This record gives sequence, C-alpha cells and structure tokens, in this order.
Amino acid sequence: MRTRFKLTRDGDAFVARLAPSQTAAMREALIYLRHRDDSDLTLTLQLGIGRETVDALIERLSGGHTESRDIRFRAEELHAMHSALTTAATMFVSCEGAFLQEPFHIRLGFYRENFDALAYGIVEAASEV
Repeated sequence: MRTRFKLTRDGDAFVARLAPSQTAAMREALIYLRHRDDSDLTLTLQLGIGRETVDALIERLSGGHTESRDIRFRAEELHAMHSALTTAATMFVSCEGAFLQEPFHIRLGFYRENFDALAYGIVEAASEV
C-alpha cells in the first residue's frame, strides 16, 4: 500500500489525493471503531468527533473506486482519521499485552504496519501544507 500522499489547502479545508487502498484503509478503521458497542463518549474520546461526523466521513470514503480521487477534509476530520488508524490497533491486544496481528488483518483487511504508515503519512502531508 502506498502510504504517502499530498494535501493541498482549499480555504479552511484540505484536499487529499488518495489511492483506493488508502481510502479503503481509512474507511475500515472508521467503520470498525464506529460499530463497536462503545458509548458516544468513548467514540468522541477516541476520534475527537461524534457518530454523525464519523458516518459522514465513512460515506465520503465509500464507493469502491478503482482510481485515485480527491477527498476534502476539515482539520478535525484529518485528526479523526489519524486517530482511527492509530486507535484500531489498540482493540487487538491480548490479555498479556501482545498485539494480535492475525485478528487485526482478518477484521480490517490490512496489516498494522499499513495503518501506522498511513497515519504517519497524514501527519507528514499536513506538515508540508
């Protein structure tokens, strides 16, 4: 998976050109966290945004595109994406504290390294804007 991408500013928003795999990873992280049985407060603490905003982000990232496409984000949505990518892994830790790679990959369709690198890519792209 390509993890680097470029952000451009458009007023208060940011436009990211995302490959299909990047879009899918972001969407899967959000869907996984959104559909856990956690409270609204827990989701807001994890992502910094509420369920309605998460649902809107999931909708914008959906569509099964096969080509790269531009997606607009507000700053708080970029923060939520970064948080979703980094938080998802914390849900796959054994009682002994070990990360459970196989269940993570089975459920989310990506390796943790992909999520970590994509989260880093968000920060890197934002620092270049």
